[in-house]
Amino acid sequence: MLTKRIIPCLDIKNGRTVKGVNFLNLRDAGNPIELAEMYANNGADELVFLDITATEQKRKTLAALVKKVAEKINIPFTVGGGITSVEDVEVLLNSGADKVSINSSAVKNPNLINQLATKFGNQCIVVAIDAKKIKNEWLVHLVGGKVPTTINLFDWAKEVERRGAGEILFTSMDNDGTKNGFSNTALATLSTLVNIPIIASGGAGNTLHFIDVFTKGKADAALAASVFHFKEIEIKVLKKQLRKNNIPVRI
Repeated sequence: MLTKRIIPCLDIKNGRTVKGVNFLNLRDAGNPIELAEMYANNGADELVFLDITATEQKRKTLAALVKKVAEKINIPFTVGGGITSVEDVEVLLNSGADKVSINSSAVKNPNLINQLATKFGNQCIVVAIDAKKIKNEWLVHLVGGKVPTTINLFDWAKEVERRGAGEILFTSMDNDGTKNGFSNTALATLSTLVNIPIIASGGAGNTLHFIDVFTKGKADAALAASVFHFKEIEIKVLKKQLRKNNIPVRI
C-alpha cells in the first residue's frame, strides 16, 4: 500500500508566507525559507509553494525565492503561481522545483496540460483545482478563487487526467482556513472518477481531520497551512497518530 503524504503549503505574497480564511483576510505566517527548512527537518513528505498573487498581477512566479527554498530542503517541492508556458516551467525546474502546479492557465488553455506533460513527464505536472459548491454543484474558480466559472469540478478533473496531469490538488474554497475538516464527500467522489493521486486541501484543523481525509475522503495526500505554520499540529506527532489508526505514513 502506498504511504499517505503530509504536505505543508506555503502561500506566498510579497515574499512572505500568508494564510487566510476562504481565500480572504490574509495574515502573515512567516519567512518561507525558514518555514521550508523547518518542515523538511520535521517529517514533511513534500512541500508546496504557491505564489498566490502572480496570476492576478499577471507576473511570473518568484524564481529567485524558489531557488533559495530549494537550497534548504531535501524533499519533493512543487511550485505554482503565474505559470503559463513551457518556458515558465523550465525556469522553475532549473531553480530547484521538482513539480509545477498550474491552475487558471490550465482552464484558459487546457492544451497547456498536454504540452507540459509531453515535455516534462506526467509526474511533474500537478493541476490545482479551486472549487466552491454553488446551488448544489461544485464549480471551478480561477485567479486565487476570485473568478467563478461554470465548469464542473468532476468533469474538469477527468479532463485534466486525460490530458496528462500526474496529480490533482483539490482545494475546497468552502472549507479553506475554517479548520472544520476537509471536504471528504467531494474528495471521495474525485478518487472514484480519476486514477491519479488526489491531494486534499482546505479545512485541516486537528488530527481527526487528517484521519478522516484518508479514510473517508480517500485522499492520497493532505495539504495544510495554518495548523502547521502556527504550530497547532506538529507533523511528527500527527504521523504517529495516523500510524496508530492504521494509515500508512513515512516516519
